[in-house]
Amino acid sequence: MPLETLTPIIEAALFAASEPLSLDRLQSLFFDDEKPEKGTLREILAELQQQCEGRGIELVEVASGYRYQVRKKVTQWVSRLWQERATRYSRALLETLVLIAYRQPVTRAEIEDIRGVAVSSHIMKTLQERGWARVIGHRDVPGHPGLYATTREFLDYFNLKSLDDLPALSELKDFDQINAELDLRMPGEEVADEDMASENNGDEDVTGDESDGMVDASKDVAANDTSVEISDSVSPDQQQEHAKPGDSEPVEEGDSTTNDSPLESENGVESS
Repeated sequence: MPLETLTPIIEAALFAASEPLSLDRLQSLFFDDEKPEKGTLREILAELQQQCEGRGIELVEVASGYRYQVRKKVTQWVSRLWQERATRYSRALLETLVLIAYRQPVTRAEIEDIRGVAVSSHIMKTLQERGWARVIGHRDVPGHPGLYATTREFLDYFNLKSLDDLPALSELKDFDQINAELDLRMPGEEVADEDMASENNGDEDVTGDESDGMVDASKDVAANDTSVEISDSVSPDQQQEHAKPGDSEPVEEGDSTTNDSPLESENGVESS
């Protein structure tokens, strides 16, 4: 099939898709006798990316594949198409996510040691419900605490192809800037307003007063950067699964320990 026929098909598929499309997924659109080679698809995708130069949209590659999205420089106007109030994530939740991303696999207790305060259950639940973090195994110590790692959905959401694309800790922005980017990343997406629930719980984490900011958290991560081991109950294949999209369930195979009690429903988010 000639490129002039393939290109509009690929472009239309990317526009119509509600999620990133991998090369394999794009190939699946065609019958075997017309299926383009991956090299041909990459050539088409590169051309489509070039065509987006100077436009309000861009074609980006993330962990799950390729997708069209609105450029950051125009999101403040485009976001006005939606009536929902922007969701702001608490300082404590963002710090916890940073620690999981840079220290993974990491236990909740290790996160608390670094932050110097307790991590509320609803923060951990929110990260798992959003598909940004999941339990990939258990540390082989008394109590067998869960080991948290980020997911493929986390990479997709933050426009990363792999964990190697994470910025250096010194490059991390302050929480207001991060929240501004998160507010505009997924317009129209429903997220519960948990201000009242957080107040009722008396959760100091949600206020963020106990933290001096992302930079301080980054320094703590660097200062306490020690190696951790996956529990013997987690196989090498399972260790690689921490990038599996949307899967926030603990790994149970071979693990004789019981799960933690059900987490509360509060989600550690703030309304702007």
